Amino acid sequence: MNAVRWQGDVEVLLLGVGSSGGSPALGCQCPTCSSNDARNIRTRASAVIRAGGFTFLIDTGPDLRQQALREQLLHVDAVLYTHPHADHLNGIDDLRAFCWLQKAALPTFGNRLMLTHIRERFLYTLMKPSDFWDKPVLELHEVESEPFDFKGVTIEPIPVMHGKWPILGWRIGGVAYLTDVSELSEDCIARLQGLKVLFLDCLREKPHPTHLSVEQAIALAQRIAAQQTVMIHMTHELEYHALSLRLPAGMVVGFDGMKIQIGSKDEPQRSGPATASMQF
Repeated sequence: MNAVRWQGDVEVLLLGVGSSGGSPALGCQCPTCSSNDARNIRTRASAVIRAGGFTFLIDTGPDLRQQALREQLLHVDAVLYTHPHADHLNGIDDLRAFCWLQKAALPTFGNRLMLTHIRERFLYTLMKPSDFWDKPVLELHEVESEPFDFKGVTIEPIPVMHGKWPILGWRIGGVAYLTDVSELSEDCIARLQGLKVLFLDCLREKPHPTHLSVEQAIALAQRIAAQQTVMIHMTHELEYHALSLRLPAGMVVGFDGMKIQIGSKDEPQRSGPATASMQF
């Protein structure tokens, strides 16, 4: 890595922590799907990272409009894509609201696989804006593994494997967001040292060919050794309270609307609609 890592404060807002089907699942009466606890209601995985006065949106799932309304998200400075599966990309049309509000194109970052899918499936997002700003207007930037500067904020793409697909996680300062992970190289584990908070894929109990299971996520989190790990991208098989009781110290279950404040020197703090602000 040949860039100076971002040293300022970072805030993370989890827009959604669900897997591709979300929770509750249609027609299901399992403990998660029948729960009255808001932390068991999971929209598709997405997050906002704020640093240096800028707002970075990670992925555009099919619940983006609903998530933005819920969290009063009215401004996005750039989009950081992990990979082109439907639950991470197919809400791309909802970016038009931000382009309309801002009257500006959105810088959009992803690897070659990601940008190829956008060009092939959503070519209209690359057209010049009309007077009405009635379409998303994106400026595509291909990145692979080298850190880059966004107006003074260092952003680090973290290459990971999602089954046979090379995809990206993202690190800004002491925060890293890794969703849909099945394999992580030793080099990337080294690049993730010194984290204050790690957001980590944790799909289900049984091993999966393209995701981490609960036990695999715990093992990887212990190797990375962030101060705190937050489990994300969960199916309805994983009930919030049951999973919380099983996690080792320093690991918690994420939920829609969770906010994490990471100061440059302070311990991370979390808050959200289902819990009062508290120190991890």
